[in-house]
Amino acid sequence: MIGRLSLAARLLAIAVALLVVGLVVISSVVLRQLETQLMARVDAQLEPMGKAASAIPPDLVAKLSRSPLPAGQFDLMGKGFVAYLAADGSVLRELGDLAGPALPRLDSAAVAARAGQPFTVNGTDGEEWRAVALPRAGTNGPRPASGGTSLGPGGTEPGSGGTSLGPGGTEPGSGGTSLGPGGTEPGSGGTSLGPAGHTAVVAAVSLAELHTTVDRLRVACLLTGAVLLGVLALVGGVAIRAGLAPLRRVEETAAAIADGDLTRRVPEPAGLSTEVGRLARSLNKMLAQIEQGVAAKVESEARMRGFVADVSHELRTPLFGIKGFSELYRMGGTEAGPALARIESESGRLARLVEDLLLLASLDERDGPGLDLTPMDLRTLAADARHDFTALAPSRPIAFTGPSGGPAASAPVLGDEARLRQVVSNLVGNAITHTPAGTPVRIGVGTDGGESVLVIEDEGPGLSPEEEARVFDRFYRADASRARATGGAGLGLAIVRSIVTAHGGRVEVRSAPGKGATFQVRLPTADPH
Repeated sequence: MIGRLSLAARLLAIAVALLVVGLVVISSVVLRQLETQLMARVDAQLEPMGKAASAIPPDLVAKLSRSPLPAGQFDLMGKGFVAYLAADGSVLRELGDLAGPALPRLDSAAVAARAGQPFTVNGTDGEEWRAVALPRAGTNGPRPASGGTSLGPGGTEPGSGGTSLGPGGTEPGSGGTSLGPGGTEPGSGGTSLGPAGHTAVVAAVSLAELHTTVDRLRVACLLTGAVLLGVLALVGGVAIRAGLAPLRRVEETAAAIADGDLTRRVPEPAGLSTEVGRLARSLNKMLAQIEQGVAAKVESEARMRGFVADVSHELRTPLFGIKGFSELYRMGGTEAGPALARIESESGRLARLVEDLLLLASLDERDGPGLDLTPMDLRTLAADARHDFTALAPSRPIAFTGPSGGPAASAPVLGDEARLRQVVSNLVGNAITHTPAGTPVRIGVGTDGGESVLVIEDEGPGLSPEEEARVFDRFYRADASRARATGGAGLGLAIVRSIVTAHGGRVEVRSAPGKGATFQVRLPTADPH
């Protein structure tokens, strides 16, 4: 059942349950302690009451009438009761409340065994009483209950000091109260003190006042606890909702991300040292990585689609040329010579495209064909590039310098000469194709910071920031029309980067619109010795 509740409801239920247990335990301890203390006070007041009752002479006890005892004058004592017992435990006389306690049989041995310790008994009406049993004052033990002790001459009890009963069994000065036959008190229902009188006294007080006090405190605890639980439940619910607010924001953010909004982030609380703060920070880092991963995946898929489209376009053009001229010759629309020449041209273009793709694929694989590394000097390649520019574009001014100007210098490297010549050839072709005729070109070669550097710099129209960022991508061309007059398949610079990377170097480009472009090939410098 509790598993179906929300986290806030479960926390509140657990908190309220713990409060209830705590209040019950505290209230029980307090009530028990109070009852113990009040019982001790009752016992402290009951003892002198019992001693006073036991000190009353037997002849005076016979004259006492059964009327309520003034126990209410004592603290926590509402009603009192006194019983005088014979040696065999029978009750000789009762004083006080009519609905007194139901006493057990208390003979002289039982009274002596209790040793004056208070005990609790039930009353005839179900009410609890606190009682104490004491021997009669001035006795050292139980007196014979055989009725053999007799009154002396003149109605006196031997050893009583000469107090005698008057005519008719009355005590002089007693107001005429006399004992009937056998020593009974008239109107006492035949209860006789006997010749020997009582041997023990039981004094008892009602515990109704004590229980009333404890019950009032119990009701007060219940009412106070109920109010306190209500207030704490209300305040605790508000506090728990406020404390779980960051988790609700996490839930809302997760729902928004599930709906496709990957830019959403969890608001981080002020205290990052808390559990919620650390959770929010970790989630935001994870969400940033997920967003970057998804963006990279989307970009990769877009590039793959573009790559497939570019490959299809580049392959389709020569294939359609071959097919078209073949059909044209078959239908007699052209001579065999021109048709075969065009078919041969398109076949060569198709073969070069396939070879470039295979080269890129082999360079991408770590276990692809290895490079034939030998000591060589980039200055030789730079000089050959100068001759290529002169042959292909004789109208271009060519400057042959160091990497940053000055005289050209040696740039020893450990490389595959055939692959590095392909790098230089592609850079020369890129400069001739994408700059107007007569545009000055600078070829720089030398060392810089422990690296051998080859520079191809032109003063053409330059590249935009977007073009500069993608210039080394495969099949990328600034001319979206992909016309043959403005470039090839878009693999030349991609091959340059792959070959240079395979040599442990890097290729960089710096450009700005209207300020030309500078391509730098940087390879680790080899020891010339």
